[in-house]
Amino acid sequence: MTKQRLAVAEALAEVDDFATAQQLHRWLQDAERKVSLATVYRLLQSMADDGLVDVLRSGDGEARFRRCETERHHHHLVCRRCSKTVEVLAPAVERWAARVAEEHDFSDPEHTVEIYGLCASCRAELAQ
Repeated sequence: MTKQRLAVAEALAEVDDFATAQQLHRWLQDAERKVSLATVYRLLQSMADDGLVDVLRSGDGEARFRRCETERHHHHLVCRRCSKTVEVLAPAVERWAARVAEEHDFSDPEHTVEIYGLCASCRAELAQ
């Protein structure tokens, strides 16, 4: 593990929610950790490929990252209003993906699923 990778991992540990590469880079600069923005992007992609971080795309396509809470393959429920995110296991989705791939003679299917809605807190605030 390089010093830069360790610094990015420590920055992710400080984040409770998803953060952009630019936000993490800014945090590293504020903490006087010398990691270039390009390196932050590269390391986050590597960590995502290794299944160590979750990646969500915002409406404008920007990637947001956070440490995975579970090591198993999972999906996300995301609040459209506050961005609260819950990791969920979805065995029915896994079976469906495998079946669709098989029906079309594909192998090794990979997928991501994000379900967007309103969390209970945001619904309560909007109801007031």
